[in-house]
Amino acid sequence: MANTFKVKTNAAMPTSSGTPLTLYTVPSSTTTVVIGLTLCNIHTTSVTASVKIESDTSDTETNETVFVAKDVSIPAGSSIEILTGGKYVMQTTDVMKVDCSVSAKIDATLSILEIT
Repeated sequence: MANTFKVKTNAAMPTSSGTPLTLYTVPSSTTTVVIGLTLCNIHTTSVTASVKIESDTSDTETNETVFVAKDVSIPAGSSIEILTGGKYVMQTTDVMKVDCSVSAKIDATLSILEIT
């Protein structure tokens, strides 16, 4: 098994408010450990942001789409670390999406470990 640390970034997301934009999709034959996620408000006023994981994987139970953060307020020019001290394990085909109350006003930085 290979372990590869990676960073995934997306500037000025989402394209359209109310339509979550994919930040990361777990590749086939891969398990991913999410180490950290930082969202930065690049707007001139406060915005709210949401992060969700869409999962259709199943082991002994069925996984569903869940919010990691919902309508979190981020002041103008500020950043928030969504996964402070926590880790998330994502399986093949799981998707992390980010939404914002204003289009194109969130920069996202995702630190991960891919295990293949």
